Amino acid sequence: MEIKDLQAGQGKIDIIVEIAELQEPRTFDKFGKSGKVANAKAKDASGEITLSLWNEQCDLVKQGDKVHIINGWVSEFKGEKQLSTGKFGQLEVVK
Repeated sequence: MEIKDLQAGQGKIDIIVEIAELQEPRTFDKFGKSGKVANAKAKDASGEITLSLWNEQCDLVKQGDKVHIINGWVSEFKGEKQLSTGKFGQLEVVK
């Protein structure tokens, strides 16, 4: 699977991407729980997409890392597609 093939609303994404750029995490409070989220630019040979990193994922990933998204999810925010692990997916740093 490649970035160019991803569609908003698509699930069960299995893809390996490189972290081209990483923003500082920001904290939030929702439903009485606090957490953190960071956006990253992920790329492969076919293009780029915004990757949302949640909580411990923010500390796991560095710029230049290759990450494997397993059972990921694509959403759309302000007209831009965003990839994340969603509720049931996983993120692994590829060595």
